[in-house]
Amino acid sequence: MDIKTASSLHRLRLVSAPEAVSFLLLLVCSVLKRTTDFNAVPVMGAIHGILFVLYVLFWLDAWNRTKWSFGTAALYFVLSVLPLGGFYAERKLKREAQDAVIASRARREGTVNA
Repeated sequence: MDIKTASSLHRLRLVSAPEAVSFLLLLVCSVLKRTTDFNAVPVMGAIHGILFVLYVLFWLDAWNRTKWSFGTAALYFVLSVLPLGGFYAERKLKREAQDAVIASRARREGTVNA
């Protein structure tokens, strides 16, 4: 894995958890707006919108660089629209990056013919 691919996965991983948190907070703010006089939906909506756009841009970059299959790319996109999906995506991306590092080291040391 080259440095640009690794950094694109890292960016996607870094934005996935905050995007998931902002989504959950937006859901809480929506409920509070309808049940109380508290209305933070415009602020949380803007924050979540920015994080979601960043997630989609980083997702497109990662898909382009990693050459994921359509199914893998679709999975990461669907995870961005599920309330807890961003946390799962972050863990899955972390595992994928660790596996790539291990494979790269093994190739460099000549222990694997991959």
